[in-house]
Amino acid sequence: MSAENRIRDEIARLSKSLFDRGFSVGSAGNISAAVEDGILMTPTNSCLGFLDPARISKLDREGNHISGDKPSKEVFLHRAFYETRPQTGAVVHLHSTFATALSCLADIDPDDCIPPLTPYVVMRVGQVKLLPYVKPGDESMGDMIRELGGRYAAVLLANHGPVVTGKDIASAVYAAEELEETAKLLVLLRDAPKRMLSPENVTELKAVFGGY
Repeated sequence: MSAENRIRDEIARLSKSLFDRGFSVGSAGNISAAVEDGILMTPTNSCLGFLDPARISKLDREGNHISGDKPSKEVFLHRAFYETRPQTGAVVHLHSTFATALSCLADIDPDDCIPPLTPYVVMRVGQVKLLPYVKPGDESMGDMIRELGGRYAAVLLANHGPVVTGKDIASAVYAAEELEETAKLLVLLRDAPKRMLSPENVTELKAVFGGY
């Protein structure tokens, strides 16, 4: 099996896992992964639970659709991460419940909307930036991500949901899951006094474990 076909199979397998566990519903969400000569992306209006690996969209590095079904309308935000973070091997965009709930709150910190509640969100996701609302598929999403200059591995789209990157498809999916679970904790603890990790704790985690 070729390297590209292995990645196609992995996208379908991990997408189904996300769907089966409620991280994605209906035709919500989209996932992409870099291959040697382009980008593979889940097709527009496709359900993550029922992907056919052979029909996953393929684009060249300039974003031209070259094979498979028509790609997601949110291709712009995926491409922006590949262009500004050369280490990006995959991008996962979900409408997962608790991360989306946070994206709808008026009082979250736009520069750090997933604060360091646990060590794993620091290690696997890092600091998360809130981006202003634009309609799904709006090309300005890509422009907003490019303006970040590659400083964030994950963002939260206001009133929309999370976008998380990783060095490969598995690490991007795991990071998206970690972000969602941390968002769930933040919502559950919203009205309770919270003990966040200190700046010193965060610095230590980054020094010992690095960070994507």
